Amino acid sequence: MGFKTGIVGMPNVGKSTLFNALTRTAAAQAANFPFCTIEPNVGEVSVPDVRLDKLAGIASSKQVIPARLTFVDIAGLVKGASKGEGLGNQFLANIREVDAIAHVLRCFEDDDVTHVDGRVDPVADAETIETELMLADLESIEKRMQGLTRKIRGGDKEAVAQAGLLEKAKLALENGKPARTVDVDAEVLKAWKMLQLLTSKPVLYVCNVEEENAASGNAHSTAVAAMAESEGAASVVISAAIEEEISQLEDDERAEFLDEMGLEEAGLDRLISAGYGLLGLQTYFTVGPKEARAWTIAKGTTAPQAAGVIHGDFERGFIRAETIAYVDFVALGGEQPSKEAGKMRAEGKSYIVQDGDVLHFLFNT
Repeated sequence: MGFKTGIVGMPNVGKSTLFNALTRTAAAQAANFPFCTIEPNVGEVSVPDVRLDKLAGIASSKQVIPARLTFVDIAGLVKGASKGEGLGNQFLANIREVDAIAHVLRCFEDDDVTHVDGRVDPVADAETIETELMLADLESIEKRMQGLTRKIRGGDKEAVAQAGLLEKAKLALENGKPARTVDVDAEVLKAWKMLQLLTSKPVLYVCNVEEENAASGNAHSTAVAAMAESEGAASVVISAAIEEEISQLEDDERAEFLDEMGLEEAGLDRLISAGYGLLGLQTYFTVGPKEARAWTIAKGTTAPQAAGVIHGDFERGFIRAETIAYVDFVALGGEQPSKEAGKMRAEGKSYIVQDGDVLHFLFNT
């Protein structure tokens, strides 16, 4: 089960620098000119979770395997992308394949770094990209509606339902609202996602600030936070340059550096956690002497579905899930003490896995 977050933004806002820091590599060429990222760079990152180390320590696990998220560094977008300007067509194709968008906004002043529009205005940048995505969605909807016409005349119920969803999205877009603002009933949510509308994807605004403003942000990031709040979205403040430097340090040096900068944690940790939340994800654990491992699932996942993340056979042959809440596992000192205290539960097929559950699956082969 892979979850992808696309890093998007105008050219020269720090996307590739951020990607380099996220993946702890220099795979993305961070250069001071537009479109330096041509092919999308893809990297997997560990999701920070102090609970995993705690569980591993209790169980004396030999190996610790964190949950992971995939980040995709996508080429910079400019005004007119919906009509193919710049690398617009490629940008739109790449963004269609991700589950969520981390929208990097330039919130720093630096005369040495060119802005494609010759000014620093993160809110305007956000509006530029949103507009291009909305225009692309409208064009896509028009084409799809034309393709559905014959099926609708023939009484195709699926086509009628799809047209209804497209009309809802079109109405929102024509009123200047992204598709993610459309209220969709749970029973048609899967069909809605299948439309793959660019503006239906959840968005996290990433405010890239100067080094001295990494801890508290600045006027630009404050404006972005207000915009995000008005949209019901989220925002985080980071300094991509600092994060890239931190990513190259050893753990002890990293802690010292963060302390010197007045930062409680790395901005990337907050970004990754925010991306996790943005996608509606949560974690369950499997713990033993061989390994302690975090597994990523969507909120609302049933026990058999959670088992299927490990292996399809686990889901198909699911019998039950022996379940211990994280707080009980830690407080009581492991699996056996939790079992003796009556804190291990046998959960069946209808059980909805909770964040932090420590699970052991029993299944038929």
